[in-house]
Amino acid sequence: MESRAPFGGGGALRAAPFPGRWVVPSSAKGQNARPHDGARIEHVTRRQTLLAIGGVAVVIAGIPLGWSAWTALRFPSDKTPEGCYLRIALAFSRSRVQDCFAYLETGSQHALYAIHASRKESLARIRASFEEPERTRLLEAYGPEGDAADPADCFVVMARQRGWDARLRRDLSGIRGVEVVGDRATIETAQGTRYPFRRGDDGLWGLTIFTADLVAHRDRTARDLVVVQKAAEAYDRAKAGK
Repeated sequence: MESRAPFGGGGALRAAPFPGRWVVPSSAKGQNARPHDGARIEHVTRRQTLLAIGGVAVVIAGIPLGWSAWTALRFPSDKTPEGCYLRIALAFSRSRVQDCFAYLETGSQHALYAIHASRKESLARIRASFEEPERTRLLEAYGPEGDAADPADCFVVMARQRGWDARLRRDLSGIRGVEVVGDRATIETAQGTRYPFRRGDDGLWGLTIFTADLVAHRDRTARDLVVVQKAAEAYDRAKAGK
């Protein structure tokens, strides 16, 4: 079992040097920048400036915004559990839930591909063959998943329907610790929530908390497709006999 510090051993965020100073980005060197009398000019890099902005955001907008801005600048590799978790956290903080798809474990991704395909095929058969009122009822039920642009957008639909997005926005926070055992890992957050990950054959880590629900829904949508296909055939026979 391996236990390591957050961010692959990185230390705490260093304070940027702003109180009582005029901070001028390095791009302003040679320009006629004029501070107030008695103030010092310190040339800093773009990275330092962005870190300073992130620090101010912590005070103004709260920890999630400042933390997200900082992690965007200093990510561990996505071949580490920390890197995977931080990319998920950033995606949710930016309301880009579809970006999480790449950081779900392989089983979850495959289930989403199957769900999207089954719903899409079901919708095609319903639109071609069904009559009212079943046509409208099933289009409304299957439409959000089947009409999604791709499996990643299908995940967005399911996350909203099941409250997963609200749950993760509430629970995600900074990393307190990481525990790795073989191809399994657990991220413990500053709030005490634990998130399980699994390493795939490609070496990338993926979040596993949705896999059981996604696999169960995959099987349900496959059964629904069989029912829709049989009903569509019955509708087609009835139309042909008229």
